[in-house]
Amino acid sequence: MIISSLLDLFLSEFIPILTWLVYLLECSDGSYYAGITNRLEHRLAAHNSGDGARYTRARRPVVLLATQEHPDRSEASKAEARLKKLPRAEKLGFFKT
Repeated sequence: MIISSLLDLFLSEFIPILTWLVYLLECSDGSYYAGITNRLEHRLAAHNSGDGARYTRARRPVVLLATQEHPDRSEASKAEARLKKLPRAEKLGFFKT
C-alpha cells in the first residue's frame, strides 16, 4: 500500500499526463483546418512558421478557433474524423458539445 502511494505520487509529480486535443484553425483565406496534437503551442507555431501541414503553409497566418480535449490519441483521432465530415457551418458547433 505504501509503495503504491509512493508510485502514484512519483507519477503525478514527474510524468506529465498528456492530453490530446482536436483543434480547429482559420487560415488567412478563410478556410478551416482541423488537426490533433498533444502540444498545442508547438503545433500552432509550426503551422505559422511554415513547418506545419502542407495545407496551412500557403494559407498563413492561421488563427486558433477552438479546441476539445480527449484522453488519448485514438479518441482524438476519432473526434477529428467526425469533425472533418461536418459541413463548414457546423464545425464550430462541434466544440460546444
